[in-house]
Amino acid sequence: MYKLLIAIYLTLPLLISTTIAAEISMRPGLWEITTSSDLLLLVPHIPSEQMQSIKDFAKNNGFDMPDIDNGAAISQVCITQEMANQKTLPSFYQHQIGCATKSATRNGNSYKVEFSCDSADLKGNGTAEGNLTSAEHFSGQTKFIGLAQGNAVDEKAEISAKWMNASCGTVKPM
Repeated sequence: MYKLLIAIYLTLPLLISTTIAAEISMRPGLWEITTSSDLLLLVPHIPSEQMQSIKDFAKNNGFDMPDIDNGAAISQVCITQEMANQKTLPSFYQHQIGCATKSATRNGNSYKVEFSCDSADLKGNGTAEGNLTSAEHFSGQTKFIGLAQGNAVDEKAEISAKWMNASCGTVKPM
């Protein structure tokens, strides 16, 4: 299950990367990202040693797990001016868990990314789609259907983001 938690969290960069390419330019600086799903509601039931294993796995793959409370993961992301100006779709962590973007489309400020995962622990297909409603806000959702450590998965997550500050402080760019 921990690989699935991480997979859902890792679809977030797919949303961010497509949002950067939208017609409205994202405002550079510190963004707060909230990801909500039924699966994240189960986090309080995960034994502390297994949760530590999830955090260690994440750290070994180059990122910190966000705070998770009441079915929502809240994290902060730094978007640089260069990232906000990009018109391409960069890839982030999804390759580290065996996922790759299959296609990415946008229509104005709406976007959709299809991705597939094919690793020993995570196999399946998903989508990430949403809308950049202003330079300081976007929302969307991800869907994933497949197998996580051999267990059937059909999961959806809602994602919203808001610009917080022009300075990223101690948060490093993605």
